Amino acid sequence: MEFYNDNERFISILSDYGFKATFGNESDTTFLKKALQALIKSPVAIREIEFIKNEMTAITLDSRSGIYDLACTDENDNHFIVEMQLSEYPEFIQRMKFYALYRFNTLVKKGKYTFEGLQKIYCIGILANDIFSHIFDYHNVAVLRNEKGELIDDQMTFVTVELAKFKMPLSEIRTDLDKLIFTMKNLHTITEQTQFPTFWNEEWLNVAIQELDKKAMTPEQRLNYEMIISANALAVKNEKKKIEEAELRIKYETVKKMLASKQFSIEDIANFSGTSVDFVNTVQQKINSES
Repeated sequence: MEFYNDNERFISILSDYGFKATFGNESDTTFLKKALQALIKSPVAIREIEFIKNEMTAITLDSRSGIYDLACTDENDNHFIVEMQLSEYPEFIQRMKFYALYRFNTLVKKGKYTFEGLQKIYCIGILANDIFSHIFDYHNVAVLRNEKGELIDDQMTFVTVELAKFKMPLSEIRTDLDKLIFTMKNLHTITEQTQFPTFWNEEWLNVAIQELDKKAMTPEQRLNYEMIISANALAVKNEKKKIEEAELRIKYETVKKMLASKQFSIEDIANFSGTSVDFVNTVQQKINSES
């Protein structure tokens, strides 16, 4: 999926820029408050949001952009961690547990290692692809329950959205959650305001959409957008280079081992390793020079 396309009027919410301009908009949290309420399926509106620094940067690095994408608290001191995952990541749930448990341990330490009155932690994962092949629903809320489905504890809640599973037609969309997911999947495909569904006139969604309208960008916003595009392109280029270098090392070691066995011809080694005869000869020369 292409998240940066100059032919499109609206920037995808799923892009780094789009996520930061909507979910991470510290100057106007109208969209974020409503989106979080929808994602955790709470009947109670969130009145205030305070962003908190990502304290995990010294522990682990995410290959796309930072650690988790957003961390904040509401007026009741509920904690929210939001992470966007665009590529395949089968172990994503393990990463969510790591984030939530790190936050849990931080709260326990702040409470001087007591467990009374711990604030709630909501760890929210928004995924472009499927991770639960055995689950049909595109939105799941998980807490600790026993085998009868009875609640044991809901101090930590894990919320996942699998965008690829959302196929609801526009005519059936009713809830804020479905409006949110539809917008995340489709905004960047819209070219004209006449194509807007009626619910995009709702304040919380309209605020987000205005932030992603390239026609309405200030020069500063445009510069920031282009800088992020440039940084992402460089990151992709560097990641591709790392992969190519790793593949080259594997091929080199494979050729080296096959040459050492003295059981294969140069042509057979080249075919087996997916390299060329010249590459095999180069490895042979390097081995000879080192011996």
